[in-house]
Formats: sequence, structure tokens, C-alpha cells
Amino acid sequence: MIRFLILSGYFELMMYLQVSGKLDQYINVHYRYLIFLTMFLSLLLALVQLKIWAGSEKQQEHAHHDGHDHGLTKPYQRAIAYLLLVLPLVVGTLFPTISLDTTIVEAKGFSFPVSKESVGDPEMNTQYLKPDTSIYYNKSDYNDQMAQLMKKYEADQKLEVTDENYLEVMELIYNYPNSFVGKKISFNGFVYEANKNNRKYDFLFRFGIIHCVADSGVFGLMTKLPDNMTVKNSQWLHVEGTITLDFFEPFDRQIPSVEVTSAQTVDAPKNQYVYRAF
Repeated sequence: MIRFLILSGYFELMMYLQVSGKLDQYINVHYRYLIFLTMFLSLLLALVQLKIWAGSEKQQEHAHHDGHDHGLTKPYQRAIAYLLLVLPLVVGTLFPTISLDTTIVEAKGFSFPVSKESVGDPEMNTQYLKPDTSIYYNKSDYNDQMAQLMKKYEADQKLEVTDENYLEVMELIYNYPNSFVGKKISFNGFVYEANKNNRKYDFLFRFGIIHCVADSGVFGLMTKLPDNMTVKNSQWLHVEGTITLDFFEPFDRQIPSVEVTSAQTVDAPKNQYVYRAF
């Protein structure tokens, strides 16, 4: 019975995350099919366990003598196994999800192009400014993929950045900045004002997920807003402008930026994350 409850709990948790929309804050939405697969398998295994539990005592005793308990014969062993299985359900149910905003950037700061997360997990990468998918490919395959993506945009004189192509466009701009200098661009994001070395720098960011939350990050471009425009952190804007290269003193290097010609305040989207398509 306990196994049935645990497995049905996994099914219900996946269903809840899917229906509530909170699943989008954990994984790339392009992998949604894996969640449906997990839901199906959890439900199937739960029904199997329910059938076993509803069987006769004789059948259960026979299964025990056949060694179907996988060696968990002692109560403390079963308790530990069940605790480990229940833990994800407890975390997923009781721990709230939050939408990321500029407070996360302020707490961590940002670096370029990739910063190791300071949480003691060597497998977790937090990325800043530039989405970097090169860590998932060998060098030649990555270069081939970037060259193929460039063909989609190299002839365009204006880049219309959407939720769907946000991460791939940003990666291309940072990889091939000279190829994009002088081109027009329009995109949405939230404002982050960085004060470094007694200078103020404005950025327009989106939080993005490449595969899952473990490689999520904050991505976007430095912006030069009109002098008469006042903005504040976490304010959402739609900007249009021209891509340039500007020296960013804290990094001691030139980075892509946008000379903004038009900026409008917009409402934050229902789903504030963007995802990498593969």
C-alpha cells in the first residue's frame, strides 16, 4: 500500500506541476514529453502495486519467499528506502517556487561567460549574459551548429528577438559580435542597473533555462538608454535599437550592447523564462 501511495504521489505531483504551470520553472519546456512519460509510468506502476496489495495474503507471502523484496528484509532498510522515495514529493509539495528577478542578480552578481555556482555542486553551472551551449558538444560539432544558426540571421538587418529564439540569438551575438554590429534589434526584458567602479550600467535581461534549472541563467545585453529616460530594477521594457560594441570596465573587455532608440514599458509576461530549442 505504501508503494502505491508513493507512486501515485509522483503521478499527482507531475500532474500538479503541469496544470499549475510551475513545471516551466524546473525544466526546458521542449522536454515536456518526458514529464508525460514519467506520469504514465508512475500511474502504471502505482496500479501494479495496488493490484499486488489487493491480492491474497498467500500470493504476497509467496512473492516474499521468492525474494521479490529485493533484500529489504529489515524494517529500518525499508524505512530508509521509503524515506528516499518520499523526499522528492515532500520537496516538490512544500517548497515554494519563485520567479527570478533582479534580486537574484544583485545577490550573486554576474560574470562572463560562465560562472561556477558557489553552492558546492560542481555539476551546476550558472550562466550570465551569454548562453553557452558549447559545454554540451565537442568543439567541431558546436562550431557546426553555430555556423548553421548564423545562416538564419546573417542576412537580416533587423533581429526580431522572441521568446522562442531569445537564447540562440543572444548566443550568436556574443559569439560573433562583429557580424551583428550595426544591425537593428528589438527585444523584451527586465531592467538591471549595475553600479560598478562608480559608474552605472543598464542591462536588459531574461532568465533562461537551457536544459533544466541546474544550467539556468540570466541572459541579455547591456543597453544605452535615452538620457531622458528613468528606469528601475525589475521594470519590463520593449526596446529597439542598434547593436554596438562597448567597453565594459568591470570585465576589462568589449561586450555587445544596444544603442536604444525606442523604449516602452510593458507588462511582465505570464511565463518570464525563455528556453533553448535544440
